[in-house]
Amino acid sequence: MAVLDRSYKKAIELAKARVREQRPNAPGKSTPGIRSMPQLNGGAHLTGLPSICGMREWLGELGHSADDINRLNVIHVAGTKGKGSTCAFIESFLRTHGKRTGFPSKTGLYTSPHLIYPEERIRINFQPLSRELFAKYFFEVEDVLSKGEGRRPRYLQLYFIFALHAFIREGVDAAIIEAHHGGEYDSTNIVKKPIVTCVTTLGLDHVEQLGSSLESIAWHKAGIFKPGARAVAAPAVSEATSMLQKRAVEKAAALEFAEGDLALPEGAIQIKPDVLRTNCSVAISAARAFLEETTGEKPSPLSDTDIVESIRQWSWPGRFQIEVEGQNAWYLDGAHNDIGLTAAAEWFLSHAQSSASPKILIFAQISHVRKGGPVVECLARALQGKVDHVIFTTYRQNEDSPEGRSEKEFDIEELQKVYVETWKQIHPAAEILVQCTIESALDAARRIGESGDGGMQTLITGSQHLVGPALALIRPPPAEEVV
Repeated sequence: MAVLDRSYKKAIELAKARVREQRPNAPGKSTPGIRSMPQLNGGAHLTGLPSICGMREWLGELGHSADDINRLNVIHVAGTKGKGSTCAFIESFLRTHGKRTGFPSKTGLYTSPHLIYPEERIRINFQPLSRELFAKYFFEVEDVLSKGEGRRPRYLQLYFIFALHAFIREGVDAAIIEAHHGGEYDSTNIVKKPIVTCVTTLGLDHVEQLGSSLESIAWHKAGIFKPGARAVAAPAVSEATSMLQKRAVEKAAALEFAEGDLALPEGAIQIKPDVLRTNCSVAISAARAFLEETTGEKPSPLSDTDIVESIRQWSWPGRFQIEVEGQNAWYLDGAHNDIGLTAAAEWFLSHAQSSASPKILIFAQISHVRKGGPVVECLARALQGKVDHVIFTTYRQNEDSPEGRSEKEFDIEELQKVYVETWKQIHPAAEILVQCTIESALDAARRIGESGDGGMQTLITGSQHLVGPALALIRPPPAEEVV
């Protein structure tokens, strides 16, 4: 039965209802058509049903064939760190090239998770779907899939099906798709004939699902490589490089490693710090490979002007973002693993270290996927004792915000106690506060700044579920955008 309320708000409500309560722990069973994991150093074991299972059938219920998806001209991006910013760089390069040459005429961009609003996940020519189109396309999908029998798609599976449906309906001729996590078994790996595949910087993350070695992580990520498709990877340590090369041979994919590109403009703030420069180099290599494979007998490469303009217009909120508020400066970067947190700390210190104003950290990460103590320890060491005040908080934006799933699943007080004790062991002189909402954490940082003469410098890092709501409070969106 079709849903009578077909509003944007109802669409969000129905999508959230697809979130599963917890990840399965039981060993996965052999699944027809799904490759078994090899025995690897530090490898993990499959649990539950791989996310790719069911995707072809659900898309078929909507009338979308493999050929329909292939006609989108897909660039598929996996990796541990930098997937979203790399996808955004690729999109910017192709959109700029399209303005000059006519191809691509319309880009689609799918990324996950969203920072503030769900429509950020699905973009046309970099603009998030309008809420009118979001609701329209969502219910076109929901009306069909809700009538089906048997297992139905979960939250991320549904969003990716929704994105593909929107891209097909909108007629995009270049689609940049970010894998959720992993690659081989990821729901996004339903794309059988991408034009280009990319693997960004690799590190240890999601170790329960992907394994505790870079060899195992690389095996999963390189699962997106496809026969005949160009493959681009960020530089990696030898353990990961060897596995990426092995997987490329296995999958008959032509692999190249993207070194620092000489065409990158010097001094551009959009590609600072160096991790963004690396992501941008991967994106240039991917965009060039895409154009070489799609422009036929009349190749039209990226020009130097295209590259400069694409970098100039590029933005990716929540990644190495600085917001100035009077004498206060907020440094926001979503980072949830050792690689990201170390980069965030180095970036913050490079900007704030010369200032005499108080330096503050606001941090929250509440997750079964990553152990809280080691993550906080990594961040504490990376900040080198140069932060005067530490504020631990939650994902609740303000007092009126309901408790999310993470807060319900964890003993938040006990988790934050671990964070405080871990920090004190490394930097016993630090002044530490615990705040129950993001809004109260921001207010506490402002008060610290007001107690001196020159404002404050505050790093906000950890989960995107912290960075997004914090950004919305620091730079409130127009009233009509608030859900």
